[in-house]
Amino acid sequence: MPESPMSSAFAEWIREKRISEVECLVPDINGVVRGKVWPADKFIASVGNMSLRLPSSVFSVTITGDYADTDEDDFLYRDPDVTLLPDIHSICVAPGFRTPTAFVVADALHRDGRPFEVAPRHVLKRMLAKYADMGWQMVVAPELEFYLTEVNSDPDLPIQPPRGRSGRAESSPQPYGLESVTEYEDIIEEIYDNSEIASLQLDTMIHEGGTAQLEINFNHGDPVALCDQVVIFKRIVRQVALKHGVYATFMAKPMESQPGSAMHLHISAVDETGANLFGTQAGLTQEFRWFVGGLQRYLPQVVPLFAPNVNSFRRIRPAHSAPINVQWGLDNRSCGLRIPVSSPNNTRIENRLPGADANPYIAIAATLACGYIGLQEKIEPLPLMARNAYDEERTLPRNLDAALKQMIDCQPVIDLLGEQFIKAFYEIKLNELAAYDEVISSWERDHLLLKA
Repeated sequence: MPESPMSSAFAEWIREKRISEVECLVPDINGVVRGKVWPADKFIASVGNMSLRLPSSVFSVTITGDYADTDEDDFLYRDPDVTLLPDIHSICVAPGFRTPTAFVVADALHRDGRPFEVAPRHVLKRMLAKYADMGWQMVVAPELEFYLTEVNSDPDLPIQPPRGRSGRAESSPQPYGLESVTEYEDIIEEIYDNSEIASLQLDTMIHEGGTAQLEINFNHGDPVALCDQVVIFKRIVRQVALKHGVYATFMAKPMESQPGSAMHLHISAVDETGANLFGTQAGLTQEFRWFVGGLQRYLPQVVPLFAPNVNSFRRIRPAHSAPINVQWGLDNRSCGLRIPVSSPNNTRIENRLPGADANPYIAIAATLACGYIGLQEKIEPLPLMARNAYDEERTLPRNLDAALKQMIDCQPVIDLLGEQFIKAFYEIKLNELAAYDEVISSWERDHLLLKA
């Protein structure tokens, strides 16, 4: 039997790179990478006969490793396989492995070839198709923050910053500090080297406001491809950090006294000719205003899609480099929505709400869904904010419980992202919230044990 065009393309790439094993990556609803490792020859053969499979229940796994199934959901109890369709555009060399290995990101399909509705990669593709029908191509550029920390094997103990090359740990904020970046130069250089091996399109790295907090900027491009790169980048960073005897964490708020970590999303749109649809020489377009109007009206209703964990809401506080509302402003970082200074061809909106812990596919899909509704309903935005947006009313929910209640009632976004996806996401988060509510914190023991 002759090779299929897809398996032939994979075979050619694998032979050229002399790959022995392939890790097929499937990001679940929390953004945790799941999947399988195949010998290269078996992977190629399996691609050809569509026999790469995984239990569909991987999309029901909570962050604690439980399954968020319900008694009435017969499908989850039957747990049929999904077929994995690897994306040839995502394949890359996996750095740091003894055996020559490749990463490839896969879509999940039903047996009849239909996309599996709750897979985050499909949810984003579904949203992009809505824009494609309008003749729009969406462009994104994520900015991802993370912390390096000491190894923490006891979850009851607070996270501590790691020692740098000087043998000392940072004890105060050093935003944009070049000497501070140099403290972790060995780790940073290996992250860049490994990212280059994996063909990731990285831009600049800076030291952020927290102790040993770094930020990486990705070059702008196709949303799905950028999400794939974010997933692979996180995997690379964690492995490099462990090699150097430290942790890397993308937790939204790992330390009480330090700023949280965000995943800022720069979003623009172009037409078939490549012309920017958000800005012209005359200024911001009407479409851009409607897009922002949709973000302002609907983002507060779907906060769990970009702040998915109980810890996420510890980041969303005034004066902690995270917004509390969806005001928009020109080069105003106190706003949830910022217009960076740029030429008309580079006009974009920066969504500053998502945390580094958000699933990038879902956070971008949710942003695009809210903007899409704004375009369809021609929603006018609030006046531009020229002052401190923290002085304005908080419009974002304060905790995951309240946020989930709002999300499950936001029918316009549910219709766009898919009823099955939102139901699966909601059940997972309810399960995680119930597990969290069972935990007695150190604060409770400290202040209530001998006083209550």
